[in-house]
Amino acid sequence: MAIPYRADQVGSLLRPSALIEARAGWEAGRKTLAELRAAEDAAILHALALQKRTGIGVLSDGEFRRSTWGNGFLDRLEGLTEDVEGVVQGGRWQGNNAALATETLPRKKVVVGKVRVKAPFTGEEARFLAEHAGAPYKITMPSPTMFLRLFVPGRSDAVYESEDALLDDFVKIYLDEVDSLLQLGVPYIQLDSLRYISFITEIERGADRAEMQRVVERTVQADNRIMARAKQPGVTRAMHICRGNHRSAWFGAGSYESVAEALFGAADVDRFLLEFDDERSGGFEPLRFVPKGKVVVLGLITSKTGSLESLDALRRRVDQAAKFVPLENLAISPQCGFASTHLGNLLTEDEELKKLELVAEAARKIWG
Repeated sequence: MAIPYRADQVGSLLRPSALIEARAGWEAGRKTLAELRAAEDAAILHALALQKRTGIGVLSDGEFRRSTWGNGFLDRLEGLTEDVEGVVQGGRWQGNNAALATETLPRKKVVVGKVRVKAPFTGEEARFLAEHAGAPYKITMPSPTMFLRLFVPGRSDAVYESEDALLDDFVKIYLDEVDSLLQLGVPYIQLDSLRYISFITEIERGADRAEMQRVVERTVQADNRIMARAKQPGVTRAMHICRGNHRSAWFGAGSYESVAEALFGAADVDRFLLEFDDERSGGFEPLRFVPKGKVVVLGLITSKTGSLESLDALRRRVDQAAKFVPLENLAISPQCGFASTHLGNLLTEDEELKKLELVAEAARKIWG
């Protein structure tokens, strides 16, 4: 049976300046890979100690071995080339820091050959955590459906007849990845996806609802193939439904309502980590589609600013959510990671620490 983990977190943490400098030095050829790894190790040990101070229920390595949340996979993926047209399009970023987020986007990749990885892409992360965490820990992975954007008609279809064919190869890679994590004894495996929020956006823009429902169902099926592989005693399987997170900006808004039945009712996971930190997330009503026994982790504490939420307000919001999901099937967390890219959101490590402490305190006060 999966552990409830009342005080959860999404995964990424603010990188210390020494790690940011080490990665920049390695990318510029001034530092060796060994020097980068040493900086990562030191930063992760510091992050583990910080998390233990907060009382958070499950630990993370902060995704410190990745330049962005998805690049742990991309950096090891063969069959790609850099898009000559430049950076990923960033016109959808919203909020006060939208311009800053757009300026610092990574360059886009394109599939031009058969995709494969030579070794597990989270193996080094998992081995280090298994040795040093000393407490329950999680490994996060971007859903492979996120990488369908690498399929570019006129270039990728020379090797893959369709996006579905490419996705099938991605899923096969992930199945091997899950097998390796299970062998290492990883207790918590999490898929992160923005795809479902993009479907909400398309529906709100007038896309055919029936067709979008079919797309949602196909996406859930792909994620389920991976999560079903991880269904083992003592392993917690989770899915984080992200609304975008880069430099304190975001690009997804709207209620989960339009995808809730197809997503919550069919996803083969133990818990959903959902964003409910402000009005752009909508209300808790879509949670009525969450099946009995599954846990909803309420992302009520924003990771985008340093301002600290009121404990009383958090308790009231949990009570509101409990009208749709029993209190024993709820948990609490920040709404997203603190640094989906190595540059991080616009708050300090001390503010991040206080946010995690608030998660743990709220969990103690609400669930005991």
